[in-house]
Amino acid sequence: MNVNSATLEELERLPGVGPATARAILEYRRTRGFFSSVEDLLHVKGIGLKKLEGMRRAVTLQ
Repeated sequence: MNVNSATLEELERLPGVGPATARAILEYRRTRGFFSSVEDLLHVKGIGLKKLEGMRRAVTLQ
C-alpha cells in the first residue's frame, strides 16, 4: 500500500496500524509532505522499529 496516497481507512488495514496511528501518518503527510523512504515512518508518533518491521512488507512509496 502506498503510504503517500492511502486514505485513513486504507492505512488502518496495515499490520499494527489502528485509527490513532493512521491519523498520525496522515498528519505527518499533511504537515511535512510525502515520505521519501519507508524509514521516514519512524518519525510518525506511535511508530517504532518493531511496528515498522511489521508494516514494511505491506508499505510502498509509489
